[in-house]
Amino acid sequence: MRNLSEEAHRALKVSAAQHNRSAEAEMRAILKGAVRPEGRLRLGSALSEMSRKIGLSNADVEALENGRDVRAAAPMRFE
Repeated sequence: MRNLSEEAHRALKVSAAQHNRSAEAEMRAILKGAVRPEGRLRLGSALSEMSRKIGLSNADVEALENGRDVRAAAPMRFE
């Protein structure tokens, strides 16, 4: 592996062996965990949980959708 110290390379191999996967698969798992941690906030899930807590029903959401203005906004003018 390019530009990886011998110590880090050795540690990667040990970690890979402990997880029964190749060094390449171990690197992919480490990178995935770093950029997409399991405890991250998922916006859709958070909003869904909040709406359940306040008692928002599907009918309430439909009423909000039906009541909103769907026309495109007029562009701003700077004159």
